[in-house]
Amino acid sequence: MEKVLSVNNVVKSFHQPEDFQVLKGVDFEVEKGEFVSIVGKSGSGKSTLLYILSTMDTDYDGSITINGNNVTGVKQNKLAAFRNEHIGFVFQFHFLLPEFSVIDNVMLPALKWGKKPIDVLRERARELLRMLDVTGQEEKKASLLSGGQQQRVAIARALINDPTIIMGDEPTGNLDSKNTKNVFRIFRELSREQGQTIITVTHDNDFASNCDRVIELKDGQIVNQ
Repeated sequence: MEKVLSVNNVVKSFHQPEDFQVLKGVDFEVEKGEFVSIVGKSGSGKSTLLYILSTMDTDYDGSITINGNNVTGVKQNKLAAFRNEHIGFVFQFHFLLPEFSVIDNVMLPALKWGKKPIDVLRERARELLRMLDVTGQEEKKASLLSGGQQQRVAIARALINDPTIIMGDEPTGNLDSKNTKNVFRIFRELSREQGQTIITVTHDNDFASNCDRVIELKDGQIVNQ
């Protein structure tokens, strides 16, 4: 199988208000099309780990490779471009721009990347919204959608650049049980039918237990994977 993520001996410390090692030599790999959840109690290091995997936090020891690219020690401007191309984000809160239309929100990362004509992007955005069952809402302001619809729009936005990995930070943490099941179903289909690699941090044990693999952190170390 094709490996899309390799994490080698990642160590992370905080130094304020005192020295504290939050990740203690984390090692794992993720293959293309895997749907992985990272779990652990508050303070276990899971959100810190996701922040490092997403290349947002570069202050760590060890090395990380994404899609064959070593991202450790790379300058911020290059990492920003790399993120835009290779990583799609879905957060607990959708972070849509409320005054922008649904379709403009979806297109935003692709417009920023600037690699495809706007008409091609618009059609791709419409296709994603159809796939995620948000048709007929394209020109509405994002603020007028329900919470479940807004999260599906956020997933479409994460997919617009065909990323190597979708990273989710508590992607169902703000949703009711029905919409949580919807988001899980969408991720499951993306993984199985389109070979999309997905890594989520979650407190939801039901969500995690139905993924392909669960990586459990405790006190900054992997205790199960």
